[in-house]
Amino acid sequence: MDRFRTVKISDPRFESNNLRFITIKTPNLKGRGNICLFVPPGHKLENLPIVILLHGVYGSALSWSHGAGAHLTVQRLIDEGKIKPMILAMPSDGLWGDGSAYLPHNDYNFEKWIVEDVIDAVRLNIPEAKNATINFIAGLSMGGFGALRLGAKFPDKFQAFSGLSAITSLSQMKLFVEEPMSEYRQSDKTDEDVLLTILANKGKFSSFRFDCGRDDLLIEYNRHLHQQLLAADIPHIYEEYEGQHEWSYWEEHLSDTLLFFNRQF
Repeated sequence: MDRFRTVKISDPRFESNNLRFITIKTPNLKGRGNICLFVPPGHKLENLPIVILLHGVYGSALSWSHGAGAHLTVQRLIDEGKIKPMILAMPSDGLWGDGSAYLPHNDYNFEKWIVEDVIDAVRLNIPEAKNATINFIAGLSMGGFGALRLGAKFPDKFQAFSGLSAITSLSQMKLFVEEPMSEYRQSDKTDEDVLLTILANKGKFSSFRFDCGRDDLLIEYNRHLHQQLLAADIPHIYEEYEGQHEWSYWEEHLSDTLLFFNRQF
């Protein structure tokens, strides 16, 4: 039996900038989910690492490519010899409300969509990733919350993880969404907080980092998480740069995450 009931892949004739699109049907979304992919050009490329990039609230599978030119950043760094070739997998969050928070709720499993379906869809449909064994995960804002939480919770899936301007606890979603927080509540409160998830999996995961702009509305939450991690003796990298909660910041600083991932090989 096929892993997915239906799979639709964009026609290579109409792809540009080495971007392609996959739409799959999955029980975790009770329907279809989209993934925008960047596959670096080159002959005989195989077993390439998969970098999952999670978007923020109001976004979609097109956010990272069309909001920050993520694929162009990867290609530039490859051309400059700063990173090895990597595949970018940029999925939708499931398109629930203003944002799903990448958590299971309302009879959808947005967590498994990312951790299981996205990885399998890339490996099964992209020859350069057929036998890939290395996965990374990163995200911005709500996607940063997802990346930090999922990276820590599933150390068997991800070799490293990174958050940009990350929400650090579920309660901060109310700064962005109109849906009531009761819709997102988890039976295990550990899943609602980055620090609690990290502490619950201490010693199991490998390297991680996060950064935030000094004028970002989430800066104090990120600083607080950094101090909590120091107090708990959790190794990590935390960096601050000039900038706000905006695409120009994420466009500029995605490279810090990609360079960090490249060092984990």
